[in-house]
Amino acid sequence: MAITGLRCRECRTEFPAEALYVCDQCFGPLEVAYELGGSLDAREAKRKIQAGPDGIWRYADFLPFAERPRDRLQPGMTPLVRAERLAERLGIDELYVKNDAANPTHSFKDRVVAVAIAKAVELGFETIACASTGNLANAVAAHSAAAGLDSYVFVPADLEEQKLLATAIYGTELVGVDGSYDDVNRLCTELCEARPWAFVNVNLRPYYAEGSKTLAYETAEQLGWQLPDRVVCPIASGSLFTKIAKGFGEWLDLGLVEGELPAFNGAQAEGCGPVAEAWSQGWDVCRPQRPATIAKSLAIGNPADGPYALELAARSGGGVDQVSDEEIRDGIRLLAETTGIFTETAGGVTIATLQKLAERGDIDRSERVVAYITGEGLKTLDANRESFAMHRIEPGVESFERVVEASLAQSASS
Repeated sequence: MAITGLRCRECRTEFPAEALYVCDQCFGPLEVAYELGGSLDAREAKRKIQAGPDGIWRYADFLPFAERPRDRLQPGMTPLVRAERLAERLGIDELYVKNDAANPTHSFKDRVVAVAIAKAVELGFETIACASTGNLANAVAAHSAAAGLDSYVFVPADLEEQKLLATAIYGTELVGVDGSYDDVNRLCTELCEARPWAFVNVNLRPYYAEGSKTLAYETAEQLGWQLPDRVVCPIASGSLFTKIAKGFGEWLDLGLVEGELPAFNGAQAEGCGPVAEAWSQGWDVCRPQRPATIAKSLAIGNPADGPYALELAARSGGGVDQVSDEEIRDGIRLLAETTGIFTETAGGVTIATLQKLAERGDIDRSERVVAYITGEGLKTLDANRESFAMHRIEPGVESFERVVEASLAQSASS
């Protein structure tokens, strides 16, 4: 697949492959346009992929570059875990958890940032910037440092402390804004017009978004070049949700996999669920919301790709649900107790939604289901602080029996 430029998702007007993100004809969003060069030998393409590096750049032929970029951090090829105990709990025969917390900065944002920074270097930028709810801040700071580039990271000032500390350590200019993510994003859009910087999720957004496709490519490859029947994925801006579908769709079109596009189920928090609200109301656009949820990495009240997420859910036979903060906490614990994977609040949203779908009967027991975990639980420790418990004893057997065993026996009888 050779990049031919950018194309408006609404009016289809074409633009050069530059640092552009909005159509000057209809103000629609731009995306990368490709052209397939000749017929594809699927067997040879698979061999080339499998002989490539252990990361997202094994899929460089399907990304917006003429040559494979150099990358010191190499995100990707994260575990696809067969979650048998969780599946049994939910009444599903075949369930997988794609654990993207196993990336360099412990979230899927390493994928999109790696692609965006590679394109920024190609276009001659020397300073990287972003608006972030936390995970993107970590990734931009780390990947910029590895590439020797200056960086500015703009975040809501009330972000989780763990994410702030894990951003500042890389030497970035960390800027806390008194406001929501939407306020931060608005500021960065204004700065983008006045500074010669590469804002990964503003003027480089078309390229940045392409990094999410690699989650689809990896899933298909790890399933033995097959597709899942259903995907459960968190929705913030809607970009991850729709780009995973784009990745599956490209490989279907190219003949690398067979079958049909999976059903796509989106997961949002009740405290910030504009896409879920639109889905439940039957709207084709999202009404902006002011975020109020513990799932701060999903707290985008005016999602740029919300309408496209709604269209995908409908077209694929899926849907979009929202869950409460308490259900999010329960989802974090459920995943940890059944798989040994500790997820941040966004993953709690995904697992709580998966549980809701299973209990509602929306998932056929025979379906192959993949749930996407996008971040590490150590980033949002405060979310489960109230459920933390520890038996404290003196250093003796009598104290252990009196405090621990007696407590466990009482719990078992009640």
